[in-house]
Amino acid sequence: MSTNNAKDHLAAPDLQNYLLAALPAEEQEMLRPHLERVKLVLGEVLYESGDSMPYVYFPIDSIVSLLYVMENGSSAEISVVGNEGIVGISVFMGGASTPSRAVVQSAGCAYRLSSSILKAEFNFHGPLMELLLRYTQSLITQMAQTAVCNRHHSIDQQLCRWLLLSLDRIPTDCLVMTQELIANMLGVRREGVTEAAGKLQKLGVIEYSRGRIRVLDRAHLEQLSCECYAVVKNEVDRLLPYLPQK
Repeated sequence: MSTNNAKDHLAAPDLQNYLLAALPAEEQEMLRPHLERVKLVLGEVLYESGDSMPYVYFPIDSIVSLLYVMENGSSAEISVVGNEGIVGISVFMGGASTPSRAVVQSAGCAYRLSSSILKAEFNFHGPLMELLLRYTQSLITQMAQTAVCNRHHSIDQQLCRWLLLSLDRIPTDCLVMTQELIANMLGVRREGVTEAAGKLQKLGVIEYSRGRIRVLDRAHLEQLSCECYAVVKNEVDRLLPYLPQK
């Protein structure tokens, strides 16, 4: 587990993670002294499969991928978490660990909170518990749809879905991401990602240069994506009405 997080005191008056910001004011004030703003570095591993979790993370402008890693070292992404949610649901779902690996997909910041404090507040059966359970349901939908997508849809469609899900979880229209890392996330060959990204660039949908992907035409990107993105997006909108619409 990484130990190189840079620590800062929580100074911002407004919580920049939408799940935290949706809590009633008294809940926010209770948690605020315990929230630690940390920097997450691209490729950083927050926890490995089977690790206990001393902390949970609420991303601000970063994205964390949850990956399932096979015995031979190959991996595939099962879900992404950004400023809409929390990394570490097993802490309050009753499990001490998880079979997935959590890797920083897009660098940025997050709020870190002690797992013991989260569990104690969750056990009060108040607004935080309700929000966390609704978020978990949306995450389960994303995991299920990702499995379907990886089995039935082309790499081109998977890349479109992945880009859209990632964009929904950061405040900008730009991702810093190598094709090799995208391939690892999707569980496909790098050459397939290169070809798919090249098609999108020729269509004027994205601009890709030196590991930086900028979406130029989101509407067209949604048209090119499979139905899986819309299924996940609709469920997120239903369960998490606190999120801004994009």
